[in-house]
Amino acid sequence: MKTSPDFYDELAPLYHLIYPDWNASIRQQGASLSHLIETEWPGHRKVLDVSCGIGTQTLALAGLGYPVTASDLSAREIERARHEARLRDLDIDFAVCDMRQAHAQHGSGFDIVMSCDNSMPHLQTDEDLLLAFRQMTACLRPGGGCLVSVRDYAKEERGTNLVKHYGARVENGMRHVLFQVWDFVGEHYDLGFFFISEDLSTHEVSTRVMRSRYYAVSTARLCELMREAGLENVRRIDGAFFQPVLVGTRPGR
Repeated sequence: MKTSPDFYDELAPLYHLIYPDWNASIRQQGASLSHLIETEWPGHRKVLDVSCGIGTQTLALAGLGYPVTASDLSAREIERARHEARLRDLDIDFAVCDMRQAHAQHGSGFDIVMSCDNSMPHLQTDEDLLLAFRQMTACLRPGGGCLVSVRDYAKEERGTNLVKHYGARVENGMRHVLFQVWDFVGEHYDLGFFFISEDLSTHEVSTRVMRSRYYAVSTARLCELMREAGLENVRRIDGAFFQPVLVGTRPGR
């Protein structure tokens, strides 16, 4: 099983339910990312998000005044992100694009290129990850920064029938209970994302499940691939974001 745009196309209208309060998460992540950018690359403002999803980080930085360009493999997530940007009166250039073709789509000259919230492990091989990092590096101006946030898979249990609870959310008269089930096969795992939805007025219940596969790649290996892609001063930063952050800088000025 491989990830396709269908997983996120189906998830797009429900994605915000992953967060207990999506708007609060947008604000919190924006503050954290802005602080990281100003600390690592002072004065760098022009941002490219190569895996924007429905816009969590993109909306956050655009709302703080960063000029942001964003893309994602899922057309429906881009459609949702455009809608969310319009609701917030934000001017963001969105496109449907595979991160492995980022430079062909967006060109060069960006101060920051980012991929947040564990998007990189959707790529199934080191070769694809390296290709994506090379594309991201090519999008940067000399001295620009690459910023990636991912799960720390070294801390995740291996096995099958591993249940990851997200909790319950109530919205528009519906109660949604969210959980994932992971089944590892070597260094990859198949994921089922379950949404059980109850109409609180009729108590009718429906269930949806979206399926994907992830590569449980280590942060150390990702750092190696970032260096191989031509980035320097590559390192992991903990405690600055809700996930470990990997940063690297394109050489030159």
